Amino acid sequence: MYNRKDKTIAFLMILPSLILLGIFVYFFIAQTAWYSVSDWGVNPATALKKGVEKNYVGLDNYHTLISSASDYEFRISFVNTFFFTIFFLAACLILGFFLAFLLDQRIKGEAVFRTIFLFPMSLSFIVTGTIWNWLLKPKGGLNILPEKLFGLDPLKFKWLNSETKVFKFEWMQGGNLFYLGVALFAFALFTYTAQKRHLSWFWIALVGVGLWLISSAGFWNKIWLPIDNPKLDIGTYTGYGYNAALSGVIIAATWQMAGYVMALFLAGIRGISEELREAARVDGCSEWQVYLHIILPQLRPIALSAIIILGHISLKIFDLVYAMAGIDNREVKVPGILMLKGFRSNEWARSSAVAMVMLFAISLVIIPYLWSNLRTEKS
Repeated sequence: MYNRKDKTIAFLMILPSLILLGIFVYFFIAQTAWYSVSDWGVNPATALKKGVEKNYVGLDNYHTLISSASDYEFRISFVNTFFFTIFFLAACLILGFFLAFLLDQRIKGEAVFRTIFLFPMSLSFIVTGTIWNWLLKPKGGLNILPEKLFGLDPLKFKWLNSETKVFKFEWMQGGNLFYLGVALFAFALFTYTAQKRHLSWFWIALVGVGLWLISSAGFWNKIWLPIDNPKLDIGTYTGYGYNAALSGVIIAATWQMAGYVMALFLAGIRGISEELREAARVDGCSEWQVYLHIILPQLRPIALSAIIILGHISLKIFDLVYAMAGIDNREVKVPGILMLKGFRSNEWARSSAVAMVMLFAISLVIIPYLWSNLRTEKS
């Protein structure tokens, strides 16, 4: 048992780190939160003048981001992040598991292939973005590959500038928030299932019924703020949805992170006892059934960890998009790009509001995971 002296010494040892953490993390988070509810930068020309006043305006900046007809860029970036996260996670998990499956077959030269697959992760997103920017040029890279290899006509796909959209919707449709709620509900369901928290099914079912009742009663229209001037918004932007231009960014991000997911899954697979697999084979299981009923259930915690890490990366993605498309490409814009653009224009309050929205989105992923792990450790 530690006595009081040991605890005091331990606390004094970590005190400098706590002070630095409090100043350079939580203090600046609080300051950003204050700026997000002020009017700093409403007049960009005077924003940096000495003694400029920062008046409290409540949630006006957030209301502007969500419902102002003239501020459609934030809504584009929000929708882009939503679709990017979904397809990026799916691609990394599927490709990562497939690569781990192949390497688990004890192929010749496994160490070489493992190094090759992991190598992209050693690069920064800036380097990755620069490489894939070259590869996705409209008149070069992947588009001329069919011509060089097979003598076919070159492709004409605009990887980073396409305006083709699928899954289109109007921003203020009441059902859209319901679908977002369903997506969050599905994520919570997966989280609890992966951790085998069967006692929490009651609460999951209760949330699901609550979402259905709210949607049936038409309460979304009271929660989801209407656009101030729908005609202006429609005239300014043609609609929201998954833009094909995001495909290039998703390919580049998946190329870099799929190897990391592969390493996680491969470590998990190799950690499963070979005797357990042999016992399943003796009982008549095919190799496919061994993976389906023996290996995959034991990989659920690893899959959950991968989802949390990749989700955190995707929600705050900035450098990859910046290197590939710059800050003025509307079709692939994400909140990080919008925040930088706002700071450059001295729109400090608006950019701080964007930063707080990003922090909130990341917290929705990280905090439940940390809280769940803390509960598991205590039990």
